[in-house]
Amino acid sequence: MNILFFLSPKQDLMYVYDDFTLRQTLEKWENNRYASIPVLNRKGEYVGTLTEGDILWGLKKYHGLDLEAAEDIPISEFAHKRDYKAVTVTTSMDELVEAAMNQNFVPVVDDRGSFIGIVRRQAIIRYCYDKSRKIEMTRTGRPVKELAGVH
Repeated sequence: MNILFFLSPKQDLMYVYDDFTLRQTLEKWENNRYASIPVLNRKGEYVGTLTEGDILWGLKKYHGLDLEAAEDIPISEFAHKRDYKAVTVTTSMDELVEAAMNQNFVPVVDDRGSFIGIVRRQAIIRYCYDKSRKIEMTRTGRPVKELAGVH
């Protein structure tokens, strides 16, 4: 199994650049329901992960902040509680699964360090679930009963 099988490519993702202002970041993030997003530099390299919590704790630092003032604050001023570890396309599946256990998504970079996309933890779980159902069906010869409440 190859990491690329699970990859959500960069062009299909929301991310911000490290030189975005707080206002640019908030406006881009506004209509999405992500708890965390990748941060790239203008060379396209992954430089970290920004979470909703990072924004909230950063806002605490700036008392009386309004939307106009948010145009002057670079998002790079906001500390990242934790940055997700990036992997390459040659990373083993064991390493990918281990990273995904601790992160909502796993950033993927090419051999030059350029961000190419993410692997969502949900994609790995879905693959494992589907595979285990196929194995059980092969073993028993009949469909696996759905878990209560899972469809």
